[in-house]
Amino acid sequence: MMNAAIQTNIARLQVMKAKVLAALRKGENYELKTELNSEYKERRKEAVRRVIANMTVGKDVSGLFTDVLKNMHTDDLEIKKLIYLYLINYAKTQPDLVILAINTFVKDAEDSNPLIRALAIRTMGCLHVQEVLDYLCDPLRKCLKDANPYVRKTAVMCVAKVFNLNAESAEENGFVEGVRAALSDSNTMVVSNAVSALAEMNDMAPQRKVWKLEPQSVSKLLTAINECVEWGQIAILEALSDYTPKDEKEAENICERLLPRLQHANGSVVLTTVRLLLMYEKFVRRADLLAQFAKKMVPPLVTLLSSEPEIQYVALRNINIILQRHPRLLSKEIRVFFCRYNDPIYVKYEKLDVLVRICSERNTEPLLNELKEYAKEVDADFVHRAIQAISRLAICYESAATKAIAVLTELLETKVDHVVQDVIAAAAEILRRYPGKFESAIPTLCEYMDYAIEPHAKSSLVWVLGEYSEHINNVHNLLSTCIDSFIEEEDAGVQLAIINSAVKFFIKQPQRGQVLVLNALKTATEKCANPDVRDRAYIYWRLMSADPNAARAVVLAEKPPVELENVDLSPALLQELVSELGCVSSVLQKSEKLFVYKRTEKAGVPRDSDALGSAQPGDLDGDALGASATDNGSGMAGGMNTTTNEGEPELLISF
Repeated sequence: MMNAAIQTNIARLQVMKAKVLAALRKGENYELKTELNSEYKERRKEAVRRVIANMTVGKDVSGLFTDVLKNMHTDDLEIKKLIYLYLINYAKTQPDLVILAINTFVKDAEDSNPLIRALAIRTMGCLHVQEVLDYLCDPLRKCLKDANPYVRKTAVMCVAKVFNLNAESAEENGFVEGVRAALSDSNTMVVSNAVSALAEMNDMAPQRKVWKLEPQSVSKLLTAINECVEWGQIAILEALSDYTPKDEKEAENICERLLPRLQHANGSVVLTTVRLLLMYEKFVRRADLLAQFAKKMVPPLVTLLSSEPEIQYVALRNINIILQRHPRLLSKEIRVFFCRYNDPIYVKYEKLDVLVRICSERNTEPLLNELKEYAKEVDADFVHRAIQAISRLAICYESAATKAIAVLTELLETKVDHVVQDVIAAAAEILRRYPGKFESAIPTLCEYMDYAIEPHAKSSLVWVLGEYSEHINNVHNLLSTCIDSFIEEEDAGVQLAIINSAVKFFIKQPQRGQVLVLNALKTATEKCANPDVRDRAYIYWRLMSADPNAARAVVLAEKPPVELENVDLSPALLQELVSELGCVSSVLQKSEKLFVYKRTEKAGVPRDSDALGSAQPGDLDGDALGASATDNGSGMAGGMNTTTNEGEPELLISF
């Protein structure tokens, strides 16, 4: 009996084990399928949540399509949203099964709850399935004239999705005309969404000329912008960027009505408004009005620097572009751009560039004192940039050169390796800019010969030895030391500087420099492996042997003072970036043609080279439910393209 009982238990355990293994083999989708078909509402609700969670992390749950569809008939708004999200994600892979949900969509589009009506029409537009289009037309036509503004503004954006799927159908059914009519809607949300939708349709099919701003429309938009939310304001401002005023009076009127937007808390609104003012100023001839516009732009730009570091960075990059158009716009606000101890390093770099750009002769002294403090920081790259800024100021303004030399001399006393080396290079640049001046600082520089290790510092100091040898008492010993280490130098620039300085010293003081220059030339021609260095040495040797007077004329010829390297953008690029202030290209300070392009509208068609750069910075996919640009701040600046589909226009960015 005992053995029989044991065998029975073993058999039961084997059956249970087989069931568990079978369940494991079927996987989590089998379990979800069971839960989705449960008779209990809470279990079905939890199963839908788990399905969306799996879909979000990239798991394939397309096999549950029909089971999810069975749960669409619910009054629970949360579940309905999740199921609609699921349908949007898998509609392209299951186009035949999506038709099963059409009746529910049509029914929801006539629901008494405006949120459900808007959700239904938005989801149908996001499915991007041709089969759904025929069923979408009637509900969309009704929603465009719905009594609720939330439904109308959602329907307006849905028209852009229909236009992307089938432009002919959108025009034949009067949807495009309905969006144009929405520009006169009493609700500003609808107006701003209509502007976004029309702008998108223009980008999709420029040849159709869906919309062009007229003076009457501009007046309506400027009236509506006062009541729009921030993203709606951006959409309208972006649209105005493409409008050309018919005369000076209209341009003045538009600019004056835009000025209140400069006081907005949103940085994108501020930068887009500044962009419009800069674009329209070419139509305004009154100097007093232009001065007023410039004065009004200063406070909001300064206010942006009290935002988060990321916004500060974007603001500084855009300010850099603005200053190239109006160099003295922020000259009185120089202290606002001083670096703070807790600024991220990327913000400090941009502030340094702006400080040098807005500095004038009146405020060079406080800025040099500030830069001196920056040069004592621990970050070597920041110190390098600060010392470079000191040199740039001295080269730009002769009145600042004396103070700059004093600051650099003071920094030498820190005896920090990277500081001393950067100071030597900066001082050499100033000496080249103002030849015959500041010789009193040369002996001090030579005292730090041992600190000059990096090529840029060593070549600069060696140049000083040759150029100002008559002001240095121990120049012979210093040059001899350099020649002795000639072969060990890895940088050809340093070797060339040693040869040049040795030749200059010989020409200026033949008796003291004869042995030294012969040693230098012999070492360069016989032991140096670099052909450029050898050729330079041969040229000097033959020139001095053939005609000493000619050698003197060549080596000691008067050279033009060194000038700053041009760091400004080209006029063409500057004009392009001014028209794109607040966009990605203004932050990168590169033409959008270098990193944005659109694919052809039909898959498999070779991309036209002329299309390169035709994309707009706003051509990104919207959220999964196709939220409009004004959905309580859930969109992105300027409105986002909610019509991207496979094989159709898409933004690609490569850095």
